Amino acid sequence: MKIDIFIPCFIDQFRPQTALNMIKVLEKAGCVVNYNTEQTCCGLPAFNAGYWDDAREVGEKLLSEVNLDRNLVCGSSACVGMIRNSYDLLFQNSSFHNKFRQLQKKTFELSEFLVDVLKITELGSKFEGKVAFMDTCTACNECNIKSQPRLLLEKVEGIEIVELKNQEQCCGFGGTFSTNYSELSVALAKDKIDDILATGADYVVSCDYSCLLHLESYIKTKNIKLKVLHIADILASGL
Repeated sequence: MKIDIFIPCFIDQFRPQTALNMIKVLEKAGCVVNYNTEQTCCGLPAFNAGYWDDAREVGEKLLSEVNLDRNLVCGSSACVGMIRNSYDLLFQNSSFHNKFRQLQKKTFELSEFLVDVLKITELGSKFEGKVAFMDTCTACNECNIKSQPRLLLEKVEGIEIVELKNQEQCCGFGGTFSTNYSELSVALAKDKIDDILATGADYVVSCDYSCLLHLESYIKTKNIKLKVLHIADILASGL
């Protein structure tokens, strides 16, 4: 299967190795991966900040670049949620109406694509360590992604997976929320880190690197011995 890959802004700018790991995983799953080097953003940051005209402009660029004959696989449920849900508010009854409707059916988060579309749960991945998997708000509430990453992680050789006590609580990122309400954002990050540390995990893993980046900032500030990894980093290990 030939697919297109969409690299979220945060991964592109701060963790490009995760993007390479996404490609590694998808190729292991039998996909021919196409990456459009002209891609930039889905428009989510501007949309959440209330700049809908700017978000629409960025979204139009994406819609002009995608090939609707192929699935679009993304490394973030936040971007997937933006395309599936918020594009309705930007492009309904516009000249991009038909295209965004088609794209909504073709866009998938990485773990969702592997499990629900390719019907793959085992890739031959190997990873030694105790891992706390963290659900994110957008994955659960906008994309119905919860079981898929767990099914994949359970098949990784050598891994120990633990669950958080308060999975439903937000990590405090929320895009511009973390800058507009920094004190509350930091307090939520502390609660999430305390929850993770209580499991004895060495790593916290998620499908959204934006949330992980937020937690990593707190981890580094407090000199906590805990590492963050995108699920693609785990799945690519040992391949």
